[in-house]
Amino acid sequence: MTREEVLGTVEKNNIEIIRLWFPDILGHMKGFAIPTGELEGALEHGIGFDGSSIEGFARIHESDLMAVPDPETFMIMPEQIDNYKAAVMFCDLLTTDGKPYVGDPRGALRRNLARIAKQGMVYNVGPEVEFFLFKSSEKPEIIDHSGYFDSSIIDTGASLRKQSISALAKMGIQCEFSHHEVAPSQHEIDLKYCDALRMADIVMTYRLVIKELARKGGVYASFMPKPLFGENGSGMHTHQSVFRDGKNLFFSPTDKYHLSDFAKHFTAGILRHIREITAVLNQSVNSYKRLVVGYEAPVYVSWGQKNRSALVRVPRYRQGHEKATRIELRSPDPVTNPYLAFSVMLAAGMKGVDEKYPLPDPVEENIYEMTPGRRVDMQMGMLPGNLYEAILETEKSELVREALGDHLFEKFIDNKKIEWDQYQIQVTDYELDRYYRIF
Repeated sequence: MTREEVLGTVEKNNIEIIRLWFPDILGHMKGFAIPTGELEGALEHGIGFDGSSIEGFARIHESDLMAVPDPETFMIMPEQIDNYKAAVMFCDLLTTDGKPYVGDPRGALRRNLARIAKQGMVYNVGPEVEFFLFKSSEKPEIIDHSGYFDSSIIDTGASLRKQSISALAKMGIQCEFSHHEVAPSQHEIDLKYCDALRMADIVMTYRLVIKELARKGGVYASFMPKPLFGENGSGMHTHQSVFRDGKNLFFSPTDKYHLSDFAKHFTAGILRHIREITAVLNQSVNSYKRLVVGYEAPVYVSWGQKNRSALVRVPRYRQGHEKATRIELRSPDPVTNPYLAFSVMLAAGMKGVDEKYPLPDPVEENIYEMTPGRRVDMQMGMLPGNLYEAILETEKSELVREALGDHLFEKFIDNKKIEWDQYQIQVTDYELDRYYRIF
């Protein structure tokens, strides 16, 4: 929408409140509400706020920031989500002199997309966002014992998925399908692919909608990567492709995998730089409890078509169809900041394209069943084993620094080091159970 269309739609629908949203450095939703009488001024000049208390934003002596609503993100909030007649827009953050704020994650993704836009390219992503439904926020107690693709019409999870799809559709967000996942109480709703900036806004909206509808339904939705011991964790498998003038640059009609040279170089970039971008894609200490052998999450750096143990997969759905050709990165999880995640994925892929990285041979056998010697012979790398290892890889990465910018890069590293230090000093139930009666 244009500014004029937003103002007209607000008046036509008797909207009372405008919610203005933006992400912090960790991808948490932040924002505030204004009455509709303030909307025209907000669209023209932005709304000032104090950014000093928001994670990764300005220091206290440079705290004044401006939130400028992006009319293209205008959505009317469904009644099942908001008790008021409300609409929402995502905001771009500016300094008081009107310049883009260097600590804005949304601005970082804009900059990365602008680089390829100069070549007429559009970066499309389609995430599969998994989540759990529990009895309460106090502890993770499951509400069902169902498994993968188990079908029900009346249970709480199925009902919530239907409500979520309906609410998202009313906001103009298209879902492709939904289903119960492998673990008990685990669910997935897949989002229709679109350009990365729009999708990052959608992921933020999706998480809020799921949580709100769960709360209203008397249960608790968690996007925590690994909330249950001994069960699969939640991922955010991200399908990716690059288009130009409506043509999919990933597609080749003659290649065995229907991948163009562009797609192969892009995939090679993801594989070569995956260790240094992992802290962004998997930003919590809990993320690495999911990235272990035996729970359908990737551990080894490889690619394949039929192989779901590989890090990058080339889906076979509608094989040979141009628009369906894509790669699927399986390591990200749903607590990532989508603006930063899409930025570093794109940067890694385009580095491969620009420098024509060669794509290693695919791996179609089950990697988990290989002997260690076989993996060594294949020179197969591994993802970082914990957050600290991932931080050390990211900290020395010029690719990530360039993709995020100095401010976001340094603030992110500082935040993750603090999280690791806090984690290190914890005494867990596991340690007490294992060691207290022995020593």
